[in-house]
Amino acid sequence: MEQQDTPSSGKRAANREQVRARIEDALLETLADGDPSGINHDQIARRAGVGRRTVYRYFPDRAALLQAGWHRLNRAASPSVGMPKSAQGILDGLEDLFVGFDGNADAMTVTMASAEGRAIRNAMTPQRVAAYRAALASETAHLDPARRDMAIAAMQLLNSGFAWREYRDQWGLDGAAMARASRWAIRAMLKDLAEGGGPEG
Repeated sequence: MEQQDTPSSGKRAANREQVRARIEDALLETLADGDPSGINHDQIARRAGVGRRTVYRYFPDRAALLQAGWHRLNRAASPSVGMPKSAQGILDGLEDLFVGFDGNADAMTVTMASAEGRAIRNAMTPQRVAAYRAALASETAHLDPARRDMAIAAMQLLNSGFAWREYRDQWGLDGAAMARASRWAIRAMLKDLAEGGGPEG
């Protein structure tokens, strides 16, 4: 017999989502403050106004907490921002990504410049590498593994917080202009790959 959701179970689920959102918001605020010691369960619990055990229930270890920070930053940029599914998806998502990063510039600046930020980004490295390899598999299939990684890495870099920081700090570009610049460069690389080219061996 299939179990039906009851009003009380629906309320519990909504409450769980509210608590998770408070914890993730506290993560984002802590990043924006630039406190490199602030990404830990105790600090996040205090900031979110919940118990330490509650934070552990949602994020059982530091790696899970750091990954939550990455996901929260990307959702803050735009609900559509995430790991790419295709080359076209990379191109289509650039404006949401860069405009969204502009909207959370304080948290992004700290994330790109601090040891805690590196830890947050590095917590997602295996998923990021796998997603980009899958998204660009057909475009890079003709390349040997080393050149394939170079091509994918170059396109990933143009779709990252590092690109956002350099566009902003060195060139004073806004999110929309950043997206146009990266779209042009990625399209040029995709065109070269389609013609059988790629990074020099």
